Amino acid sequence: MNQLALSKWLNLIIIIVGLCGLLVYAWIIPSLGQGMVANYPEFAFSYWPWLILILITAVPCYIVLAFGWKISKNIRLDRSFSSENAKLLRWVAVLAAADTGFFFVMNIVFLFLNMNHPGFVLISLIILIIGIAISAVSATLSHLVKKAADLQEQSDLTI
Repeated sequence: MNQLALSKWLNLIIIIVGLCGLLVYAWIIPSLGQGMVANYPEFAFSYWPWLILILITAVPCYIVLAFGWKISKNIRLDRSFSSENAKLLRWVAVLAAADTGFFFVMNIVFLFLNMNHPGFVLISLIILIIGIAISAVSATLSHLVKKAADLQEQSDLTI
């Protein structure tokens, strides 16, 4: 697969993920929240704080998609192994760790404010583990891309 085709596939995947995220954040989560309010009216007071929390966690996700778009553009321009891509991947790692950490801490805060169920805190542990894994993979890729960019630069200077 050449770089142009790879870049097009990455862009298509980014668009699909963005649209799926929009569907989840704009329709599915509010609908689930309304259903929970209907079934458990004692938690109706926590609907808006939870909805705001989840929408706040969407912001870093879409920033990461924008970074993915830039990385895809660099791949298209034959700059796959560049310092810019390494920096973008490092930012992806930071945003993933910060977003999942924020979500987990707010879960604990909501638990102490009696706006959460302990089962949701346990479920948020799974989200925390996934976020840490994404952060670790992104940090590793950032390191490897930086090393490859340095090697490529040395190679270009030698020739």
